[in-house]
Amino acid sequence: MANQPISSFSDLENWLNAQRVTEIECLVPDLTGVARGKILPRLKFTEDRGMRLPQAVVAMGVTGEFPEEGPYYDVISPTDMDMQLRPDPTTARIVPWATDPTAQVIHDCYDKDGQLVPFAPRSVLRRVCDLYAAQGWTPVVAPELEFYLVARNTDPDMPLKPPIGRSGRAETSRQAYSIDAVNEFDPLFEDVYAYCETMGLNVDTLIHEIGAGQMEINFFHAHPLGLADEVFLFKRTVREAALRHDMYATFMAKPIAGEPGSAMHVHQSIVDAEGRNIFSNPDGSPSKQFDWFIGGLQKYVPAAMALFAPYVNSYRRLVRGVAAPINIQWGTDNRTVGIRSPLASPQARRIENRVIGADANPYVALAATLACGWLGMQQRIEPSPECKGDAYLGDFQLPRSLGEALHKLRRASDLHQVLGESFITVYSEVKEIEYAEFMKVISPWEREHLLLHV
Repeated sequence: MANQPISSFSDLENWLNAQRVTEIECLVPDLTGVARGKILPRLKFTEDRGMRLPQAVVAMGVTGEFPEEGPYYDVISPTDMDMQLRPDPTTARIVPWATDPTAQVIHDCYDKDGQLVPFAPRSVLRRVCDLYAAQGWTPVVAPELEFYLVARNTDPDMPLKPPIGRSGRAETSRQAYSIDAVNEFDPLFEDVYAYCETMGLNVDTLIHEIGAGQMEINFFHAHPLGLADEVFLFKRTVREAALRHDMYATFMAKPIAGEPGSAMHVHQSIVDAEGRNIFSNPDGSPSKQFDWFIGGLQKYVPAAMALFAPYVNSYRRLVRGVAAPINIQWGTDNRTVGIRSPLASPQARRIENRVIGADANPYVALAATLACGWLGMQQRIEPSPECKGDAYLGDFQLPRSLGEALHKLRRASDLHQVLGESFITVYSEVKEIEYAEFMKVISPWEREHLLLHV
């Protein structure tokens, strides 16, 4: 990306000229975080400065299906109306793996009256950030994103396996924080870092996580909308790089049985207009806003689980004792809880939401976790006493399935008000369709244990 920030359409045109761009990938994230849109010639992009797509394009499930009837159509026009997509110049980046000079630009969705489409994921995050801005606050987030590298797998009935590294062998044991295990995939990660540098993605550290072939990338802290854009683009980048090295990168929450799941831990803090962290008092002690933010997460995370764990597979990750939370306890420097306060200076005091899966839409997940904390501060919700022991010894406090999570989300009226009624309606209806599709599938476990025994 150019050294100078792109903040206007004139800047964007100058940047496109400087990069000799001939094509533009016009992207819009849908409910699942998939990149939808069109590829336009440079001249067409400049003349139209936007494009039209049907409303349902950003409101489909991961299978590409959407409801045939019901409350969905109280929000989505049954006449299949168009949205106007407008490019956000600040998101412009080169596509480093393209053969010809190609740019990618993320777009926002607007209706015929020029208003943001409220069920588009980027609109939802903007809505929540605007609540903070009206209070004179700016949320600051830093995601930690886990993913697996796996061998190519073209048969969905076959289990996934770790890929072959430089040594010619696949990992057969867990290699947490192993430098040598990361080095097994040096050629891939050299491409990933080169792509990220070209795109201006602010990735920080890369580590090998607990699972075989499981990696984690950390992002520098920044404003939520910009970081959601970066996570969205990073997922595309890693998948593309992995394909070029004859493997897959997957952000499934639980891709391999017996291995830990993949999370998107999100560190959150809030600064005021003077840049002070409102989670700390002037004397350095935790503030009431810190307590109330935790209280909001504890009260509303269970109701928001369908947003943090959006697929049937997501709930396979949330099991006792496998590096994923089963509760909404909070603690300082305690990785067994769902809500962690890392050791930090008063200015860096933050709250880590460890519940969110790597499969979550980054726009939706950031909007939802900030909404939970917002409600806690607005309602002055006191947290439970700090958990100082092993939280895995306690009871499950989170939904155990997507069906249970959707039931809770539909009844969380406070979250509806913050995130938007139309978004909750569209999201819930789409997820119900996905869940119904899954329930039509008979699993190998059922054939193995039920076929001849019941």
